[in-house]
Amino acid sequence: MTEARSLFRSAAFNGALLSVPAMLLLLFGFVSPLGTLLLESLKEFAPGRVGSLDDAAFTIASYAQLWNNAFADVMWTTFWIGAVSSVIGQIIAFPLAYFIVRQFSPTTRTVVVGLMITLVLSSVLIKTYAIELTFGSVGILRPVLVWAGISPNRRGYINFVVVAGLLHSIIPIATLTLVGAVQSLDPRLVDAAQSLGAPTWKAHLTVTVPLAAPAIVSSALVSLTFAISAFVIPMVLGRGRVLFMSNVIYTRFSDIANYPSGAAISIVMLATALGVIAAVSLSHKQKAIG
Repeated sequence: MTEARSLFRSAAFNGALLSVPAMLLLLFGFVSPLGTLLLESLKEFAPGRVGSLDDAAFTIASYAQLWNNAFADVMWTTFWIGAVSSVIGQIIAFPLAYFIVRQFSPTTRTVVVGLMITLVLSSVLIKTYAIELTFGSVGILRPVLVWAGISPNRRGYINFVVVAGLLHSIIPIATLTLVGAVQSLDPRLVDAAQSLGAPTWKAHLTVTVPLAAPAIVSSALVSLTFAISAFVIPMVLGRGRVLFMSNVIYTRFSDIANYPSGAAISIVMLATALGVIAAVSLSHKQKAIG
């Protein structure tokens, strides 16, 4: 018994020792920059200077300045467009992933998955301007929009174009995330439901989707994280009328050189995103347990 405990402690010690490089990397590459950002957000802004003074007094003025309708509007725009894009992305990506796994041959599946990986790794700027040249105010669809009485400069249409730009990147990511989940599903369960008289669509809604729900939620959260942190897509496709938090953060750091304000917005954005993700995760977990 004593020897077993000794071996267990030795294994635990070796495991902890092996994790030291990873922990140091996490500390200096992730925790330290966030700590620096937090400290900067609490410093007093010095006009005419890039960044804050080294001996600047600590204050929450940068956070207090965010308590206004303009900031709340940008925050709301970021999250509702991000959420809509994430939901639509899952609605498209899950059937696509299911079709890739169940209907394609191994060779075709490999080619399609390779195409999805290429779309994920391709430049966001290229995909963004592709959307702009298709759906934008000077895009090839402009005559169709004019004929239909839709103004390309309306706020609603600009929101639509931004969502389209986000979906261009979200769908490949979500599809690749869901392919593995679909592969792990037993197709005999759907066959059993159909043999009991359930239509195909109902068998998938009552069997396939519930079994894949954890993967769908995870994919939706990954998609939401990408959407709300997008920078190029709202900057190009939003035409200055649709701003995301990332655009405001960039403006505070780069154009105004108000580092404390930019850092405060970054911290608020990070905390809000973590809160939303935690709430969704806990809600899904409680439903699964219930």
